[in-house]
Order: sequence, then structure tokens, then C-alpha cells
Amino acid sequence: MIIESPIDLELTQLSGQTSQPPWREVDGTFSNVVDIGGNKVIFNVKQYGEFLDFNYSGDVSYRQASDKLNYIFDLDFDLDKFYKYLGNHAELTEMSKFCNGLRLFLAPDPFECVISSICSANNSIKRWTKSISQIKRNWGDHHGDYSIFPKSSDLLGVYLDEEEESDLSGVSDISMCTNNLKDCGVGYRAPYMRRASEIFADEISIGEIFNMSYEEAFETVLEVPGVGPKVADCILLYGFNFREAFPSDVWIKRIVSHLYFDGKDISVARVRDFGMEEFGDNAGYVQLYLFHYARKSGLMNKLK
Repeated sequence: MIIESPIDLELTQLSGQTSQPPWREVDGTFSNVVDIGGNKVIFNVKQYGEFLDFNYSGDVSYRQASDKLNYIFDLDFDLDKFYKYLGNHAELTEMSKFCNGLRLFLAPDPFECVISSICSANNSIKRWTKSISQIKRNWGDHHGDYSIFPKSSDLLGVYLDEEEESDLSGVSDISMCTNNLKDCGVGYRAPYMRRASEIFADEISIGEIFNMSYEEAFETVLEVPGVGPKVADCILLYGFNFREAFPSDVWIKRIVSHLYFDGKDISVARVRDFGMEEFGDNAGYVQLYLFHYARKSGLMNKLK
């Protein structure tokens, strides 16, 4: 089935959004298992001109599957209207040329986005996506060759590191202890992941965040160790679809400073406030486009 909503599938998949790792790609088709009301459904999508060719297998209706697909790839968002918005801002007008078809890649599972976003802090896209994929393979719910990210209650029971695994499992040869979070390459973030699992298993219903105001949701996720303002905004944007979030780090600071503040040294916090005030409900998309425009246009190299 052709979904007539323009998208650059590969750019969207590989744009480093912390909702999830890219889906499995074979000969241009991206595939993954998606949970729809407790049913495990395999999604297959590939580029068809500027649109998507979509099929699925699983015990759900086409309407249920297409609604989920539309959410994950944000296909109801009007890109043409957004490009007109960019065109009305002199600093942003070229961005649609470099990022045409780039959409939000939203999390089917917001808890996966929480852990992915924690894992992404001070980390490369290649490393954090590899770590999250390994966590899914090790402890997720398997469906054929695919895995769904483990629930918070399941991840809570995973060994933290090889020392804990050795102590609690009785394996005397510590070199044989590979069934733990740190073995997935998450490093110092492992305790943060455990605490996040505990919080969302026992203290906070993750679904309630969807019904919060942005400010309340932001303060809620900031309570999770390992989550600062930038990671919190990534969680809210990619995991919960808060469009007013403007994730800001040193790179966004340099780009915004160059475009709007004559290269002056301003704080990351000021950049975040500026982005939310200046772009409103378009803030999340503008941030996404800013980063990839800077990367693809060569601006980022100039700002290093």
C-alpha cells in the first residue's frame, strides 16, 4: 500500500533521533516489530518516489496498522506548510533544501526512548544505537528475528555489571559474565538506566506523561538520574511528541549563535529558551532541521 505523504525514509531513519535505533534494512526495505494493543506486528516500509510503500503482517486491521505507522513517522504533519514557515524566516529558508522529507521518528515505546536518550548522552549515534539494539536482543520480547524493547520491570532485574552478575549468579569466572548492562557498552550510564527502570516500574506511570503539560512533563523526567535538560527534551520530543521541546547541546548552541547572535558565546540554557520562544510548536522540527542542515551544508565544519 502506498502512503501518499512525502518523506525521505532513509534520512528520517538515520537522523539519530533518540526514539529508537534505525529499523533493520535489507535492499531498501526497513522492517521492525511493533506492538499494537498487545499484538506483535511486523512493519515493512520502503521508499516509493517521495512516498512510502507499506505492508505488514500480524493480527490487526489495516486501519490500526496504518494509524501506528502514521504516528511513528509523523505522516500527518504538513511538511509543505512547515517549509513555508521556514521560508518566511531568513535564517531558516535554505534548510528544506538540505533536509527535504525529514520527519520526526517517534517512539512506538516511550520507555525505549527514555533509555535510548540516556544512552545517547556524550555518545555517538553509532555506539548508542548498537547498545540499545543489544539490550533489545538480550532481554526484549522476541518475535521471530525481531525484538521489542524490554519493559521497565524486566530491565530492572538485569545485572548492572560483571561484578554484580558474578556475585549474584554464582559464576566464579568473571570473564564469563556477559549478561549485564555494561556488557552492552553503556558504561557509566548503567546505574542511570537501572534507576529509570525502577522509577517507571514502581513510581511513575509512563503513560501519564502524555497527559501532562510540557512544563510538568519536563520536571518529571528531570527527576530521573542521568537526565539533564537536553536529554529531557529529547525524551519529550521523540518519546512523547511534545513539539515545543527544543533539545539544546553545544552543537545547537553553536548553530543558533551563528544564525541569530552573530557568533556570540551564549549559554545552552539561553539557546533552549530562545528556541522555544522563537519557534513555538515548530521548535522540535526546527531543531531537527537545524542540526541536519548544519551537518549537510558544511556549516558544522565551519563552527568546530
